[in-house]
Amino acid sequence: MHEEITIPELTEAVARLSALLGPRQGGVAKLEGGITNRNYRVNFGGTDYVVRLPGKRTDVLGIDRESERLATKAAAQLGIAPTVATMLDQPPCLVTSFIPGRVMTAEELRRPDAVETVAASLKAFHGSGTVLPSKFDPFELAERYEQIGAEHGVELPEGFESIRKRAAAVRRAVRKGAEHTPVPCHNDLLTANFMLDGERIDIIDWEYAGMGDRYFDLGNFAVNNELDDEEEERLLSVYYGSPPDDRRRATLKLYRFVSDYREAMWGVVQTAISELDYDFRGYTAKHFDRLTEAGSDPRFKSWVDDARR
Repeated sequence: MHEEITIPELTEAVARLSALLGPRQGGVAKLEGGITNRNYRVNFGGTDYVVRLPGKRTDVLGIDRESERLATKAAAQLGIAPTVATMLDQPPCLVTSFIPGRVMTAEELRRPDAVETVAASLKAFHGSGTVLPSKFDPFELAERYEQIGAEHGVELPEGFESIRKRAAAVRRAVRKGAEHTPVPCHNDLLTANFMLDGERIDIIDWEYAGMGDRYFDLGNFAVNNELDDEEEERLLSVYYGSPPDDRRRATLKLYRFVSDYREAMWGVVQTAISELDYDFRGYTAKHFDRLTEAGSDPRFKSWVDDARR
């Protein structure tokens, strides 16, 4: 049925999981996608599961595996994520139910019904009361990533100092306010992390989950799926239950910038340490280009001023 894959830690994990979930049936199939971990579809006891093996040194990326497990479990209880079957410490892996759906496209996620569904899902998770053991601060992470990149000799692009200054201005503007109180967040709302299972939209890959700013999730979703002004208006209106004011609109715009800032610096670290076959240099350059474009927007300063109010 599946192409057989032989990796020492995968072989060990499958053997241990067979004792927990039932004997393995058929082969092991590698799942496409994922630029941090290795994911496999395996059948145990007649049920298909996804077995995720962490990539190299993912701890330096700010990933906390217990937060990932707790967040996935909480999201599954809300009906917006696959069920957690089990988790192993040695070899480290998370096992979830297999979703017989497909990855969505950004175009699909920009449709009114999809934007509304994602807004409602994020609001439910943010308001779930789930307490995660890790913190997700994109500004602190970007600083850490910058340091790691420097230690490995990764060069930053020309104009990076301006990007850093703009990020600092955003940080100062949003450091206070009830809407920035830490809540449980996903923090990695790439297009590839949305699965369509029939009519249900599932959010997968909760490994960057942590207590953070709800606007990071909103901005992260908006920028990664290229929402326009009207779609952003819909996202905020459904999330907050009323049309947004200028402060909320501006804050969302700024967190699109913050999302790309964190993403670009994440790419810097992956360029240095990852063993996966992926063009991390190209990925990093893409996000730096978007940062430069956003920072050059003549409205950027007014967004900072509006967000500060």
